[in-house]
Amino acid sequence: MHSIQVLVRRVRPTDDPLPLPRYMTPGAAGMDLFADIDTDLVINQQQSLLVPTGLAVAIPEGFEAQIRPRSGLALKHGLTIPNAPGTIDSDYRGEVQIILLNLGDQPYVIKRGERIAQMVVAPVIQAELELVEELPSSERGSGGFGHSGT
Repeated sequence: MHSIQVLVRRVRPTDDPLPLPRYMTPGAAGMDLFADIDTDLVINQQQSLLVPTGLAVAIPEGFEAQIRPRSGLALKHGLTIPNAPGTIDSDYRGEVQIILLNLGDQPYVIKRGERIAQMVVAPVIQAELELVEELPSSERGSGGFGHSGT
């Protein structure tokens, strides 16, 4: 297992700080993020809300943090992240906030300290684009959506 150091800063110091993001099992790819809110938030059906984590991070250059939904919240309550995976770039220093969307059939109440998303730190490769007159051929060619039969 490889690791890199990610610096973390609390955006709103408090007498009752939430835990830092953490891996919940030894083999977990994502760290759970917690809702840093003062009062409960209600997300109605088909509504999205921006939920703060209270943290800012410094992701090392050459990496990104991907924000992903928690599978249990998605399955049991229809909560997802509409831009999943969201990206935290290595040069972003603002608060990490999670866009949660309720696709469930009833309102959902988010409480302080609830695990609301996962953060996966992953390497990034930046592409160099080269403009050409023609692309090399491939077996698939320009076949689009559903072209492979699935």
